[in-house]
Amino acid sequence: MKKSKNKFLPIIIEKGEDGYYVAECPILPGCYTQGRTLDETLKNIKEVIKLILEEKKNKNLIKRLNLEELTITTIKV
Repeated sequence: MKKSKNKFLPIIIEKGEDGYYVAECPILPGCYTQGRTLDETLKNIKEVIKLILEEKKNKNLIKRLNLEELTITTIKV
């Protein structure tokens, strides 16, 4: 069996007013989760991504993706 190459996927994480972190992978439909801590949220989003990528159509979405780093930040204005 051919081992797949690791890919870097964009993840958006936001801390809500309730203190929970919400994570989303915007290139995969329905790929979001939450957690009490940032570490828990990152662990959860990795699990969700793995489940979503079990579907062939979703694997094709990221096949040609060649993203190494993406930074999104916020500023106070």
